[in-house]
Amino acid sequence: MLKIGAHVDRTDPIGEGTARGADLVQFFLGDPQGWKKPVVPELGDLAGLDLYVHAPYIVNVATSNNKIRVPSRKILADQVAAAAGIGAKGLVVHGGHVTKGDDPALGIENWVKTFERMECPLPVLIENTAGGDLAMARRFDDLARLWDAVGSYDNVGFCLDTCHAHAGGEDLVDVVDRAKAITGRIDLVHANDSRDAFNSGADRHANFGSGQIDPDVLVAVVAAAGAPVVCETPGGVEGQSQDIAFLREHLGR
Repeated sequence: MLKIGAHVDRTDPIGEGTARGADLVQFFLGDPQGWKKPVVPELGDLAGLDLYVHAPYIVNVATSNNKIRVPSRKILADQVAAAAGIGAKGLVVHGGHVTKGDDPALGIENWVKTFERMECPLPVLIENTAGGDLAMARRFDDLARLWDAVGSYDNVGFCLDTCHAHAGGEDLVDVVDRAKAITGRIDLVHANDSRDAFNSGADRHANFGSGQIDPDVLVAVVAAAGAPVVCETPGGVEGQSQDIAFLREHLGR
């Protein structure tokens, strides 16, 4: 059975997931824009929910900037260990980007060094991103070059974000086939509508049917991917509950 859930607040992820009728929850282990060590919430009874953790947005192990790359490696390793400690199914991390003037090959090399030096006791799911000409995982041709280098490491997986793909200029109609041709699989789907136009580069999520992506296309992507689904949509309990219910209805669940 395809599991569907939502990204929720970290203070009470189990309660938030239960309120949404979710099968799984994704949450941060601290400030998504901060460098502090992860903070693990008191989870108690998981109520049958699967757990996923999203690494802080500021993590960028691809960059040549030592002041960002070095702490990024450290915090990513800390996040991996903490997520594994609570039994999470995976840790999602953005692909990052290189600095202006740098060869993207340097970013790939820095990703390789990251996986060479870091233990991965759970799947680390690299997520495609929406913007930036220097991004490692916005365009799928760049993603392919990154995957050629890191895809063979243990516990490296892929998270497909529908808003990011749309805003990043990747057609959703065949996005699953093209992603699987690169990565071999899709481990998690971030199912999000987009407030902005195709190829806008803007990472602004919307509830299903209120943005720029045809809801039927979103359903088709989720069905084709066949992977667990996280709705990272706005609206709190009400908005995300409606999006979860929409997917279940249209997927025949």
